[in-house]
Amino acid sequence: MTINHKYYKHSLSLNKFLKSKKNLSKTPPKLFPNDPTPQQIIQTISNSSNAPTLDLNHPILQKLEQSCTNIKQFNQIHTQLTVLGLFQNPFAASRYIKKLCACLNSVSHCVSLYNHIEEPDAFMCNTIMRSFVNVNDPFGALRFYYEKMIAKWVLPNHYTFPLVAKVCADIGSLREGQKVHALVVKFGFELDLFVRNSFIRFYSVCGRTSDARMVFDNGFVLDLVSWNSMIDGYVKNGELGLAREIFDEMYERDIFTWNSMISGYAGVGDMEAARGLFEKMPSRDVVSWNCMIDGFARIKDVSMAAKFFDEMPLRNVVSWNVMLALYLRCKKYSDCLRFFDMMVGGDFVPDEASLVSVLTACAELKMLDQGKWVHSYMKDNGIKPDMLLSTALLTMYAKCGAMDLAREVFDKMPEKSVVSWNSMIIGYGMHGHGDKALEMFWEMEKGGPMPNDATFMSVLSACSHSGMVWNGWWYFDLMHRKYKIQPKPEHYGCLVDLLGQAGLKEPSEDLTRKMHTEVEPTLWGDLLSACRAHCISEPGEILAKQLIKLFPNHVVPYLLLSNTYAAEGRWDDVENLRMTLKNKTLNSKMVFTSRRHSMLSEAAAQIKLSNIDSIRT
Repeated sequence: MTINHKYYKHSLSLNKFLKSKKNLSKTPPKLFPNDPTPQQIIQTISNSSNAPTLDLNHPILQKLEQSCTNIKQFNQIHTQLTVLGLFQNPFAASRYIKKLCACLNSVSHCVSLYNHIEEPDAFMCNTIMRSFVNVNDPFGALRFYYEKMIAKWVLPNHYTFPLVAKVCADIGSLREGQKVHALVVKFGFELDLFVRNSFIRFYSVCGRTSDARMVFDNGFVLDLVSWNSMIDGYVKNGELGLAREIFDEMYERDIFTWNSMISGYAGVGDMEAARGLFEKMPSRDVVSWNCMIDGFARIKDVSMAAKFFDEMPLRNVVSWNVMLALYLRCKKYSDCLRFFDMMVGGDFVPDEASLVSVLTACAELKMLDQGKWVHSYMKDNGIKPDMLLSTALLTMYAKCGAMDLAREVFDKMPEKSVVSWNSMIIGYGMHGHGDKALEMFWEMEKGGPMPNDATFMSVLSACSHSGMVWNGWWYFDLMHRKYKIQPKPEHYGCLVDLLGQAGLKEPSEDLTRKMHTEVEPTLWGDLLSACRAHCISEPGEILAKQLIKLFPNHVVPYLLLSNTYAAEGRWDDVENLRMTLKNKTLNSKMVFTSRRHSMLSEAAAQIKLSNIDSIRT
């Protein structure tokens, strides 16, 4: 007889299962006398199902909303929610995450709580990502989106995608934004007006105005934000013609629409078109006037900028700052100080940009007392200088010769830029403290930023002023050997002057021959003056001839060459040169200015440009 082993094994398994379950019908023993019976547990569950829905009237949530002001109180409420079994409730979870992000500003703690929520929703994710954006951490928001939302399969909603699009625009990531846009289409949100407007802005910020226009044209419903976003995108990408086409097609415009177009025309210096729109505006605000003033400032039209400033019905601190920066840019330093006095005498409180402008003007005019007054004003009004303002302050002291005060400001700076270090080195060098200038450079090498070409120009200039010949030669070699900085004509100019002071003619001549010929004419004039001052004849002749090549119709290079010949007693060459000049029509208006002694002015120029940029943004 054949036995079906498979059937036999299944029978044995079934018998074992039945024997093990014989006691299922019996009541389980009670470990403690007061334990509830299974019937009581079932009754309790059925009664709890009829409990009211959790809302803001719950005492714990009321306490969360009204009296939770610090993290300690929040932790107490969190504990109560956990004990009452409400921690995983979606409504309660959304409320305490919102409270933690909005009021207590603890994004990391919020993410930690989020990790323990079993079923998070889009509202919680949006709240946390918005908190990352509010604390200026867009990369954290994008990382949370991928690692905590997408990875947990949390479905996004129509508020999620505009937020992520803003994050991608802020970090300038076109690829990530395009991936998010693909999800928008996948989830069917491409017709949502809010989502569409956010992606018009995203593509415009990334410079893809054609893609932004495609999103714009595919919209069945557009609002004023859609049109303004498209105009703003075209303006900021320099496509004023397309922006004007959109502008002319609009049936409805608001103040932002007009200001965007005026700002665009002002940005390219087309003040005729800007003024035409300005005069057609049905209403103007302070931004409209500031755009016009800034436009005239860009083309250095001081009179028209002042005219619009005087006609403004209402001004803000930006209006004053644009005028201060304009006077500074046009080298009207006295007018800049006069305007600042008017500003302080009125109802306006200067900000950091205002003070940078006035300190730079004080530095140019060597007005140490006025600069000290501005410094005292900053202290009296509790203005904490940032890196740009501190650099302007120490540059003012350095140009005025108050190096002790400059060093005091420098030492108090929590963060120092390469411009700050360069200003100190230049200041010490200009006033004959070459040893201190070199000490500053050593400190910079140890714990400061990486030196740049301007730093070595400052060091070489300091060595030149202090007659430190071998130090200058060594730093010139260090610049090329260690920092791989290619010497510029300015560096060669300082070194020629330095070697000429020591009477080292042959090295000076070698340097002159090695120099690149396509350099600024002002530098050639500076080098020629250095050669003549130190009786270096052959390089002087080379430089004078180079100037003649650059300016064949100017008389000054020929005079310099003639003087060089005369200094050597080469009268035949002087006569030949005079005969050559008889048949030439020469211009006598030519001025050479020294560049080696203007390094602090260049540092001040960097401060001016940074100041102007901060005003416009």
